[in-house]
Amino acid sequence: MSSPPPPPPTDDDVAEEEEESGGGRSLSYGEAEYWDARYVEEGGAPYDWYQRYDALRPFVRRFAPPASRLLMIGCGSALMSEDMVNDGYVEIVNIDISSVVIEMMRKRYFNVPQLQYMRMDVRDMSMFSDESFDCAIDKGTLDSLMCGVDAPLSAAQMVLEVDRLLKPGGVFILITYGDPSVRVPHLNQPGCNWKIVLYILRTVVVVSRSSVIKSPKQIGNLNFEELKWNRKLARPTFQGKTRRSVLDPVALTERGGLPDGFVLEDPDSHYVYVCEKMQGLTGTSSPTLNHIEKQKGE
Repeated sequence: MSSPPPPPPTDDDVAEEEEESGGGRSLSYGEAEYWDARYVEEGGAPYDWYQRYDALRPFVRRFAPPASRLLMIGCGSALMSEDMVNDGYVEIVNIDISSVVIEMMRKRYFNVPQLQYMRMDVRDMSMFSDESFDCAIDKGTLDSLMCGVDAPLSAAQMVLEVDRLLKPGGVFILITYGDPSVRVPHLNQPGCNWKIVLYILRTVVVVSRSSVIKSPKQIGNLNFEELKWNRKLARPTFQGKTRRSVLDPVALTERGGLPDGFVLEDPDSHYVYVCEKMQGLTGTSSPTLNHIEKQKGE
């Protein structure tokens, strides 16, 4: 589910995509039929939504060593996993609800042993055993579920499944348009024990060689040929007197919200939640834990 969802959703959003199926029923972003039809129309052309790996690399390298076993949620036709393999990552399991895009990606990367592609619904990943991954990454899947029917239930199912699959000390990296008031409550499901650190990453989208847009709301007005030029710019600068490093966290209140008076330097920024699964469960700790502690000491 890496293709563009609508404007940033809230917990009250149950908006459905206006495109209709053959039977006249509207399809939502949480349904496989919508994504199958979309990928057939787009022909499986590579498309990274939200951010490319070059922009997310500081977070991924900091919180997940290359030896980690990673789960890429809602992989779509993105190039991110390929870029990560080129950066030294050795095992990435990619899942998507669309059987169409999974078959396309299997054919594209049949000769890359570091990449596996599996058709799977993130709300039910029972094929995987407990505590079998070191890191999970999602950029847009939770947002898509929040625009579908039964959004709170779908979000809870997804988060609980991700929590189940991560080893103690493992990390869930969530890239989203949802601010803490509409994402932290979903992350803090009963039974989950996350240490959540928030970062903010500005969005800059290059959609052609001659035009640049900054708002995701403008993307809907572009045709597919224009979207094929989509690229993200790494390490963008922020407006203001100082430049914020992408690895400067944003302090959250005790209740998991933004501080009073906090204003985004760019309203179209992405929120990056780094959620560390805390110790206390049975099983072997993830090597991610020692990697994070080492990074903190540098």
